[in-house]
Amino acid sequence: MKRPESPQPVTLIEAIIPVGSLIMLVGLSYYLFGDGGAGGPNQVGLVIATMIAVFIGWRRGHSLASLGEAAAASVSTGIGAIFILLAVGALIGTWALSGTLVAMVYYGLKLLSPNYFYVTAAAICAFVSLSIGSSWTVAGTIGIGLMGIAQGMGLNPAITAGAIISGAYFGDKSSPLSDSANLAAAAAGVDLYRHLREMFLTSAVAIVVTLGLFYFLGKPGDFDASAEIAAMRGSFYISLWLFLPLVLVILLAIFKIPPFTAIFLGALAGGLLAVCVTPERVIAFASAKQGVPAWLALLKGVWLALASGYKASTGNAALDVLVTRGGMDSMLNTIWLIITALAFGGVVEKCGVLERLIAPVIARAKTAGALVMSLVAAIVATNVVTADQYIAVVLPARMFKTAFARRGFEPIVLSRAVGDAATPTGALIPWNSCGAYMAATLGVSTLSYAPYAVFCFVSPLLTIAIAYAGFRMPRLPSPPTSAPEGDLADPVLSKPDD
Repeated sequence: MKRPESPQPVTLIEAIIPVGSLIMLVGLSYYLFGDGGAGGPNQVGLVIATMIAVFIGWRRGHSLASLGEAAAASVSTGIGAIFILLAVGALIGTWALSGTLVAMVYYGLKLLSPNYFYVTAAAICAFVSLSIGSSWTVAGTIGIGLMGIAQGMGLNPAITAGAIISGAYFGDKSSPLSDSANLAAAAAGVDLYRHLREMFLTSAVAIVVTLGLFYFLGKPGDFDASAEIAAMRGSFYISLWLFLPLVLVILLAIFKIPPFTAIFLGALAGGLLAVCVTPERVIAFASAKQGVPAWLALLKGVWLALASGYKASTGNAALDVLVTRGGMDSMLNTIWLIITALAFGGVVEKCGVLERLIAPVIARAKTAGALVMSLVAAIVATNVVTADQYIAVVLPARMFKTAFARRGFEPIVLSRAVGDAATPTGALIPWNSCGAYMAATLGVSTLSYAPYAVFCFVSPLLTIAIAYAGFRMPRLPSPPTSAPEGDLADPVLSKPDD
């Protein structure tokens, strides 16, 4: 076949090839390397899949330069996430150095019980995320403390991560402060507060189901944390003052300070706190040369914790494992993963792969339930292919807007389904920026915690269920005479279904 001189739409087979290649390569990576695939093999698979997509785009008339620009533009959309990851790595390092992490674990072990730890973790994260509207901030602050508590109790880290993520995403999709909730409402053309009121049904049911399941997953039996508590007391200064960096980050988030700024200021606050409460530990960690002034050694210790994390040497192996963590460099593998995933997403979007795959799905959706299920499937596919939660909000909403309007449904039906599916499902995909972030921050692979991130898959299932039941599916006063320009055409022009 001769290569066309101008870009042409891809065929269905050509659209399937890069997506199928990606799934096959990542699956092979997991088979060969297990959870360690995120340390490099997954990224290699994404690069190969990107090259396959580039070849197909070039074969359909796109220039290599335009495909390269599309990849670069897509990667540029992830710069914000990359900087947040670096800030979280820095925060973990200084909070470990200052003892803030140890204090969170210490008080958690004293106050919580394994019998209700999972449900409590999910509830705490849900409350805080509803207050600040950010799942990433919750996971990067309270989440790491809860993971440490679970480690001290001998609880399952995958279930703990699932509980944290479930609670965090409840607020991310339900809070008026959430950027993804605002984006879903705007993409569908719906008032934000009406969008949140309509989503309350699925959000409330999903969180109740989630909390119920985590309650029954509680580990029965008594737990004696006296040895762990004594070890922490013997090696670290413990005080409620150590929670000041956490309070600072939450207050900054409430006042809508950008996440990177809020988290990095929290990291600097942790370093300052370390200098104030345990200067001897900071100096020892710095391993400064003899004769170096104390203030310079303190600066070096905090700087090192920001860059490379804290390396503990308390003599207690379990405690050392708990607090040896963090640093910006600990996030580099995840950043590599996000860059390669976004490059792949940019190329396939440029080639029109998603539009080609989704058009036949819309055409076959004959009922309201099938239409909503098709939208959810398209959102999940977009999260898989583009590796970006925000693209998964905007792109399917734009592509399905005409179909929902021609079926006579109010835009609120579209916005609710987008909010229920796009925001939480990104955390279930290893190479999506959300899944990669959660895995790097909580120290549990995406595929390990995904079965326990109950809220993240119950939400989209509920929105499909109520569509099939015909519940809360408001219709327009009269069918529109024309569809908005720029949307994917809906080939189904029959009478709106019931």
